[in-house]
Amino acid sequence: MSRVYNFSAGPAVLPEEVLRKAAEEMLDYHGCGMSVMEMSHRSKDFQDIIDQCEADIRELMGIPDNYKVLFLQGGGNTQFAMVPMNLMQNKVADYIVTGNWAKKAAKEAELYGKVHVVASSADKNFTYIPDLSDLPIDEDADYVYICQNNTIYGTTIRELPNTKGKDLVSDVSSMFLSEPMDVSRYGIVWGGVQKNVGPAGVTIVIIREDLIREDVLPFTPTMLRYKTHADKGSMYNTPPCYNIYICGLVFQWLKEMGGLEVMKERNERKAKVLYDFLDQSRMFHGTVVPKDRSLMNVPFVTGDKDLDAKFIAESSAAGFKNLKGHRTVGGMRASLYNAMPYEGVVKLVEFMDQFEKENHKA
Repeated sequence: MSRVYNFSAGPAVLPEEVLRKAAEEMLDYHGCGMSVMEMSHRSKDFQDIIDQCEADIRELMGIPDNYKVLFLQGGGNTQFAMVPMNLMQNKVADYIVTGNWAKKAAKEAELYGKVHVVASSADKNFTYIPDLSDLPIDEDADYVYICQNNTIYGTTIRELPNTKGKDLVSDVSSMFLSEPMDVSRYGIVWGGVQKNVGPAGVTIVIIREDLIREDVLPFTPTMLRYKTHADKGSMYNTPPCYNIYICGLVFQWLKEMGGLEVMKERNERKAKVLYDFLDQSRMFHGTVVPKDRSLMNVPFVTGDKDLDAKFIAESSAAGFKNLKGHRTVGGMRASLYNAMPYEGVVKLVEFMDQFEKENHKA
């Protein structure tokens, strides 16, 4: 069977080149006689893998020397707790809620201190990004938190908020490594890799060194302290070795492709194909204010639930997989991550155009 076009929001499509490389090295990694998933995390072979992994992501993102890169476990839900546990010295934080994940992060942080929602787009079901230029930032806020790309709702924060001197914490899970970013503008950047970087099981945290503190909230478990992992080079306990190795292969693929500037251009080109079709379609409609549209996640609807269901069934049968939208939006969602080929989006639009001709009622 040939490979399908996988539009899943995560776990998501990986580059074929990476999968083929991993297959070649599955039984014998670089002549060591075993698979990466069998080797000790204390071995020189794995130390070389994680060292190269860190070096490559630092190069790709231009990460300053005063930031640590941590390869952790636990996904986004664990970061929702780790951020306040490690940063809430004043027990106050400001959250910008532009989707479900920021909403969940804010709710989790309420367990540890006072949370102020200083901006939200919940009033219109998160279909836009509010003005973030002059927010009521609390003088005592330990940090300002955003989810920069909203996987479910298909919006992106393009202009970072004016935090009025407070440290910015950003969840970049579904836009990780899709375009260049200035890491120095953030206190912490973190992302689960399963959307745009690798297989589920790794969370990458990029944290400025002065935020790696001893004086965390007193009940913070050892495993939930950034310092625990920073001091041990992400190997306080056994890390998800094989998943880190795959992330490393993706980093190498990104470098071979030309880096993040090239990725941004590719992603803009892919997204334009789909958005241009949606803007002229008589049947399919995007759900997001155009200026706030994500390059990674594109939700769309027909306005008819039965027609949506028919499209999802027929598109899946035709090899366009995982297009069903999140239950809070309905309809469809196409995730156009780095590894989605341009031809996949073109063929999807061709299928949508044909479906419209066959099913549109004048």
